[in-house]
Amino acid sequence: MSDYPLQRKKDYTQKLRTVLLELPKFAGLYFRAMELQTSILTRYGYAIDLRNFFKFCTEQVDTFQGKSPVSLTLEDLDKVTALDIELFLEHMSLYTGDDERERENNERAKARKLSAIRSFFKYYHRQELIKNNPASLVDTPKIHEKAIVRLEANEVADLLDIAEAGNGLSERQKQYHQATKVRDTAILTLFLGTGIRFATDAFVVTRKGGNQEMLSFGPEVRNALLAYLEQREAMEALPGSENALFLSMQRKRITARAVENLVKKYARIASPLKKITPHKLRSTYGTMLYQESGDIYLVADVLGHKDVNTTRKHYAAIQEERRRQATKYIKLREDSIPPSPDRPENPSNPPDPQ
Repeated sequence: MSDYPLQRKKDYTQKLRTVLLELPKFAGLYFRAMELQTSILTRYGYAIDLRNFFKFCTEQVDTFQGKSPVSLTLEDLDKVTALDIELFLEHMSLYTGDDERERENNERAKARKLSAIRSFFKYYHRQELIKNNPASLVDTPKIHEKAIVRLEANEVADLLDIAEAGNGLSERQKQYHQATKVRDTAILTLFLGTGIRFATDAFVVTRKGGNQEMLSFGPEVRNALLAYLEQREAMEALPGSENALFLSMQRKRITARAVENLVKKYARIASPLKKITPHKLRSTYGTMLYQESGDIYLVADVLGHKDVNTTRKHYAAIQEERRRQATKYIKLREDSIPPSPDRPENPSNPPDPQ
């Protein structure tokens, strides 16, 4: 098994420690308490959101003027109001980051930030370290569900054909295609044939929450991987990437960003009207599996969803189509069925010949 998940955990642990230095000193209590119940990625994400919140408070809330996030105390935390939190969420809709770049957050992103703030206040309130819990008074932003983007069966076939043959690529892209086509085809086939998240390069995969599971795959994935492994065995990876399955042209472990770019490169040709990402290929796999099996619990299990309602939400459109199909099976009265060219109005009493 690859050592990449362990290294990734170490990297994010160091990142978290760096962010904690920018938070109020009492924040360490909270993060130590949640360590056993959450993944390092969750804690890091919460730390970033809380850093932004306390930065907003000290810069734009009169109550905390003249203070820095690090200097805030539990007494200061007790002075935060629900309005302060609501103003922060409004601010995060469109703001300028430390790098002077304009940034936006949609309802779903703001809901995640509110979740981090709620968890933070809830902990200190339960510990009776603060008297008030203003975060519990703030409504969750209304989330408007977006249409699920996925590839149709013919688009899946086109995507793989393009990755193999290079049809539609620019002249510059074709210069590198011969060297990467087997690898790219293997990556795309792995996504579409297993629904894997590209978080690790191992076949014992690490789910988003940190749980590890064995990855099962069919013959198409197996053949694509074997074709790539013939090339991989002849490649000498640079130090630090020896255990990586997929390598870049620089012989380093391929990055998630590079995978995202290669998916977009081929998808723009196969399906130019859809914005396809690796996660959309995961949705495509889930859709195909559900269409073939009709088993929402199987799809949830394979995709690693803890709650089947998460899966059901993603494939609601397919369920609606299945319900529409059901109307074709039951006919209450024969006479109520509109006549068709190959079906006379009354088969038992055909019209007289002209």
